Amino acid sequence: MSPTILSCVNLKGGVGKTAIAVNFAAYCARQKLKTLLVDLDPQTNATFSCIDIDEWESHAATNGTVADLLGVRRHATADGAERPLESIVVRDVFDDEDLHLIPSHLDLFTVDLDLASTTARETRLRRALLPIVDDYDVVVCDCPPNLTIPTQNALALSTHYVVPISPDYLSGIGVGLLLKRVKKLADELEHQIEHVGIVVSRVGRPALHREQTVTAVRQQFKGLVLDQQISERVAVSESAAEKRSIYTHSDRVSAQEFSTMSADLCKRLGLV
Repeated sequence: MSPTILSCVNLKGGVGKTAIAVNFAAYCARQKLKTLLVDLDPQTNATFSCIDIDEWESHAATNGTVADLLGVRRHATADGAERPLESIVVRDVFDDEDLHLIPSHLDLFTVDLDLASTTARETRLRRALLPIVDDYDVVVCDCPPNLTIPTQNALALSTHYVVPISPDYLSGIGVGLLLKRVKKLADELEHQIEHVGIVVSRVGRPALHREQTVTAVRQQFKGLVLDQQISERVAVSESAAEKRSIYTHSDRVSAQEFSTMSADLCKRLGLV
């Protein structure tokens, strides 16, 4: 059976995308679904939510990162031999044997320039993961806040995508544009991808026209907007800094919000 592959996408940063990607992946693993988290954002926030900097530096130098899979860095040993794909995968994230990670790398900041003259740039990740992707039940891709090559590769790989938004005006009005651009990309690649939902996140931080924005998004997109909102709580940043999922934090309210949101996403994805 082919895996369910979900991309977390938004054109705007600061919408809680990484927290949703990391903690949804952790939730799936806690449900005994074999889960792979792929960090495609050069800011590496998802990576550093799972492993510390020293571990990342060692792993990147010895085993490689997602940048190798996209062809930005050469995935080879010192003597020129190609490393096995499985070596890139960090296993047992959060001490959970069902959660694995493909870390990101800062080299992705220049990936569009590096791959400017290459063919089939948008499907490099899909082709690279072909030998291992069916080992997983769920793959979660954390994308940068744009539609550059890393995001295009995630969408070309994915069966579904979710759009996290924060309750501010610019985040709200960008949803329609994002959906059109994703559809255009999917059509050009002749690839089917389903929009599975919108998650309202980081609720509670200062934002102009917050209530009007959330109301407008719910009216425009109706059943696509998940009922459960994710609050702006210090527990989210603390759990990331401590390299653990929200579900082991003492803030039970935050843990419950992510759990309810993740359960809804799983239902929409047909995982339960």
